[in-house]
Amino acid sequence: MDSLPENLKYAKTHEWAKLEDDNLVRVGITDFAQAELGDLVFIELPAVGQQLQVGQQCAVVESVKTASDLFSPVTGEVVAVNEAIIEAPEKVNDDAYEAWLFCLKADDLTELDVLMDAFAYGEMIVG
Repeated sequence: MDSLPENLKYAKTHEWAKLEDDNLVRVGITDFAQAELGDLVFIELPAVGQQLQVGQQCAVVESVKTASDLFSPVTGEVVAVNEAIIEAPEKVNDDAYEAWLFCLKADDLTELDVLMDAFAYGEMIVG
């Protein structure tokens, strides 16, 4: 497994969150998650304009082995989805930290504080 990017925050449900300018939070799934799922064949993302609550189920990834729900790491409005991933879900398998899924305009950035840093997430997945 690749080393964990230290500029990201991690949820216990294996999503990563990257804070960008203007309270934007880019969201994807971790390399650990994509490796556990196997070859991804389908991804359903939230709609642009959809309001999500922290912890709300908002997307689905399906692999040849299983399907898994994804959860929003923060409360906010979906402002973008990665259309290229919908067309080619295997890009997540190729590079999970480049293949973002959706982007939120966060309502409250302090919600990122409850997410794990790279060290804590690494300890959780090894544990």
